[in-house]
Amino acid sequence: MDITVRRARDEELDEVGEMTTAVYLDDGLLDFGAEDPYLHDLRDARRRAAESDVLVAVDSSGGTVLGALAFSAYGAPYAQQARPGEGEFRMLAVRPGARRRGVAEALVRACLDRARERGLQGIVISSHPRMTAAHRLYGRLGFVRAPERDWEPVPGIGIWAFTVAL
Repeated sequence: MDITVRRARDEELDEVGEMTTAVYLDDGLLDFGAEDPYLHDLRDARRRAAESDVLVAVDSSGGTVLGALAFSAYGAPYAQQARPGEGEFRMLAVRPGARRRGVAEALVRACLDRARERGLQGIVISSHPRMTAAHRLYGRLGFVRAPERDWEPVPGIGIWAFTVAL
């Protein structure tokens, strides 16, 4: 399967929001399940697109959206952890049927390329401790755990930080 990564088109944003929400729910990544307040943010890809670069990985032959994420640089509304000179991506989601085909890797590599093009010195990401497959991918791409930057969006819900220097 050939994968193309590009900015999401307006007509894809609702699909991106629904896919991201379904992936996080189905994978058990929301500590409060269907009542999790983060669901609204996951579903609202239109707001993400207004405040960050929403990138999609699509099947080059059919244009099907296989995965998505939001990329921002320090100072942007969607950059929660980035410091000056850093980029950040969030809300990485890949359709279950498209996993283990390089979709997530293509999306992360696109973020690395964007950050380099913008002259950024690094990228920081936040990841739920249960996202073990993502952690393996991040490690292969040079990201390292940065426990000093771990944080809690809600008291008692710990999120891990990873960084990579560019």
